[in-house]
Amino acid sequence: MKIKIKQTLCALAVAASCSPAFAAADAAKLHDSLVVMDTHLDTPALLVQPGFDIMHSHTFADDFSQVDVPRMNSGGLDGGFWVIYTPQGPVTEAGFKSSRDTALLRAMAIHKMVAANPDTFALATEPEDAKAIAEQGKKIVYVSMENAYPLGEDLSLLDTFYKMGLRMVGPVHFKNNQFGDSSTDPDGQQYGGLSPLGKELVKKANELGIILDGSHAHDDLLEDMIELSKTPVILSHSGTKTIYDHPRNVDDSLLKKLVESGGVIHVNAYSSYLKELPQDPERGKAYGELFRQMGNIAQMSEAEIAALKAKRKQIDMEHPAVRATFEDYMEHFLHILEVAGPKHTGVGADWDGGGGVETMMDVAALPKITERLLAEGYTEEDLADIWGNNVLRLLQQAKDYAQSLKE
Repeated sequence: MKIKIKQTLCALAVAASCSPAFAAADAAKLHDSLVVMDTHLDTPALLVQPGFDIMHSHTFADDFSQVDVPRMNSGGLDGGFWVIYTPQGPVTEAGFKSSRDTALLRAMAIHKMVAANPDTFALATEPEDAKAIAEQGKKIVYVSMENAYPLGEDLSLLDTFYKMGLRMVGPVHFKNNQFGDSSTDPDGQQYGGLSPLGKELVKKANELGIILDGSHAHDDLLEDMIELSKTPVILSHSGTKTIYDHPRNVDDSLLKKLVESGGVIHVNAYSSYLKELPQDPERGKAYGELFRQMGNIAQMSEAEIAALKAKRKQIDMEHPAVRATFEDYMEHFLHILEVAGPKHTGVGADWDGGGGVETMMDVAALPKITERLLAEGYTEEDLADIWGNNVLRLLQQAKDYAQSLKE
């Protein structure tokens, strides 16, 4: 159970008279007192894999996973938004149906995780659920959807996912789809922002009380959502173009628009969005071949998955990954805090979806962020906002607007 610390520990963390060990101990104590959430946990992709048990301890070096209960406990992670993700496929009826089935299986996997471990996890659907669940010593399970593509052109499906707990939705992923433009489609923009159906998605999400997520969206789509949405928009896992000018990141001007509308940006730890990394064509070629051989991992046997991971380890040994550093990550974080402020900033590191930087490769390392922010002069109140209160405010605003339509 979380124990509320009354006094701000920032001064202790940065005081010259404090030894590093003493400061780190106080930072850890404060971190453990907070409701700590990450807004983009891609771990449901692992829940559908035969042999993966989230209750058991894993390591990134062994199976490339980044989230499990033992590591959540070590890192003080109370939970967050668990992602229903489907890759972008053809914008056709057949594509919609296939992705819908994948999305439903991911949603069911989240529910099965909770049902199988009722003493460890609890489904959260209301803003007040987070604190109550954390106080019970359980892990918070909000549900989000990255890429609304599985909804096809039938927005009534959003009602179905809402009933399954969905409280956050992002219209697009790597490519444009029926809802609008992606920031990374190699063919460029198709709509100039939201499509007509995308505008209907915004309206429908508002009516249900679902937060709209602009991560992966083209800047024009994000601007459209900020303008059209009746409640603030989130960037659940994004960075800043000021530090690294990548299409997945946002510039200060757009970030200020997000903040002025009440929105929040949660900082991504995906290395290739943090800085320019040296390219290894042989590594890319080897991984490309591995992915072509992979097929649907949910339909593979445990032995086949083990063989796949062994091939991946071999590639990493022959062609080591080059990652951004923790300092690269904090450079984004601190600039975003300077522009947006602590009431509009959070953490969405993209765990189990490609996130992770040197010395912070899984959720066990999350206290490093708290320790660093305390050293930079941020307070207990700031940390409480960053780790949970900001996204819960958005959830409350989304809920309040939806309820106002029924009055």
